[in-house]
Amino acid sequence: MTPKHEKQEFVTVLVRDPRTQKEDSWHSYIDYEIFIHTNSMCFTRKTSCVRRRFREFVWLRQRLQSNAVLIQLPELPSKTPFFNMNNPHHVDHRRQGLQEFLEKILQDALLLSDSRLHLFLQTQLSPEDMEACVSGQTKYSVADAIHEFASLNRRFPIEDEERKKGKNDAGSDSESSSSGLRPSDDSISCGCKASPASEES
Repeated sequence: MTPKHEKQEFVTVLVRDPRTQKEDSWHSYIDYEIFIHTNSMCFTRKTSCVRRRFREFVWLRQRLQSNAVLIQLPELPSKTPFFNMNNPHHVDHRRQGLQEFLEKILQDALLLSDSRLHLFLQTQLSPEDMEACVSGQTKYSVADAIHEFASLNRRFPIEDEERKKGKNDAGSDSESSSSGLRPSDDSISCGCKASPASEES
């Protein structure tokens, strides 16, 4: 028994940095940064960072529940008509609820096997594109989508160096414009490291 082989797996998830985004001249919404750091073999990337809005969490929970009917999924923070995006307490309460939801989800091996969860956490694809990818209706696979998003958002130089070591013999497919990958509208900047201040209204 060698202790080296008994390395404890971990998954750290943080939901943070709520930002107000303008949908159009009349409507705004809040999205949240989801940061993942893990050594789990379940994940294609060991570090990732995306932004998601509340309704995308709702979509994720519905899809996970439909594919794991025998599992009682944790609840999302309730969607109340009294939610005020200008109230920091309301926003932080929702952020905490979203983080607790993901923490519980990531402890379940069956849910971890769902490709939608990985696309949700490690790409900026829209729900429609995630569904198409999982259904095999896209030119790219789940792993392709995750690697493509990472290559377009190089914010983790340590992991990039690790990948370069094992990728010297692989072909040069860093940014293939013909992949057909389309991020969702909210994907312009993740903001994991030093991101510019958002324009909040």
